[in-house]
Amino acid sequence: MAQMMKAAIFVEPNRIVLDDKPIPDVGPLDALVRITTTTICGTDVHILKGEYPVARGLTIGHEPVGVIEKLGSSVAGYREGQRVIAGAITPSGHSAACLCGCASQDGAGTRHGFKPLGGWRFGNTIDGAQAEYLLVPDAMVNLTPIPDGLDDEQVLMCPDIMSTGFSGAERGQVRLGDTVAVFAQGPIGLCATAGARLMGATTIISVDSVPARMDISRRMGADHVVDFSRVDPVEEILRLTDGRGVDVAIEALGRQATFEAALRVLRPGGTLSSLGVYSADLKIPLDAFLAGLGDYTIVTTLCPGGKERMRRLMEVIAAGRLDTRPLVTHRFRLDQIEEAYALFANQRDGVLKVAITP
Repeated sequence: MAQMMKAAIFVEPNRIVLDDKPIPDVGPLDALVRITTTTICGTDVHILKGEYPVARGLTIGHEPVGVIEKLGSSVAGYREGQRVIAGAITPSGHSAACLCGCASQDGAGTRHGFKPLGGWRFGNTIDGAQAEYLLVPDAMVNLTPIPDGLDDEQVLMCPDIMSTGFSGAERGQVRLGDTVAVFAQGPIGLCATAGARLMGATTIISVDSVPARMDISRRMGADHVVDFSRVDPVEEILRLTDGRGVDVAIEALGRQATFEAALRVLRPGGTLSSLGVYSADLKIPLDAFLAGLGDYTIVTTLCPGGKERMRRLMEVIAAGRLDTRPLVTHRFRLDQIEEAYALFANQRDGVLKVAITP
């Protein structure tokens, strides 16, 4: 009889519940990781609300920190009992997408379905991390040992939030001396702000209205914080840049209003870097797009995965370049996962990120 574990399971829209599931069997290239800390992502809330479809019965979550419980027979270079993380994106390393340098899209079969995001498997196409155990596929590509001296909460943002936020700055090709605007200072937007600073931006303007998020934004590197509930953010950003506009605008919310505002604050030839997960069609206003003649670049990103990406992010943490622990505002046990979802999905009590510990 299979041994059982607790897992947060998608039942139907607006219902994710904690239930029993068998502990997964380990294939030759897999690793079984005992989860020590995980978290809830905004994408999980899209799943909860039925805005992003996944199979009923799927275990949710894609941000694992844990300990190797068991290794597949062909996995080398790791040991059981080793502390590790795996990225939210778990590429195989040998697909066409991987070999083209776009591992996040590994396994994408078609653009006509709703799942081109083949590299995002945990909590999307295979069971995820909000459980006592997680099966990591292609372990030698995806498991990264945690450096000595770093605790779980220090590396908890690396699998997704930090990687995604940094990707916004990287894909926007932020350069030394750039002026960057970051729309929305949730966890991903805050990491985008930090990423822009690390890449050499010298003026960073963040946009939000929640005082606690605005305070953390300054700590992450924002030089100016615009409260959109008090002023028109487009007008204020243009004022702060003497009418020039910004080199790069990062959209970190996934809504029409912020996407459009990001487009309107670009300098001629500027770049809009989109990080948001959109749940409705986007429209590009003719005037903001300068009728297609503004030399604008619009890029999207799904955070890179794989062990080298995770290693680099943890090196940033270990070197003291960034501390993401202030993003963890609430802590729950796995058996409180439904309560954690209610808090996080409704953005109660100033929540930024929650730490879930089995």
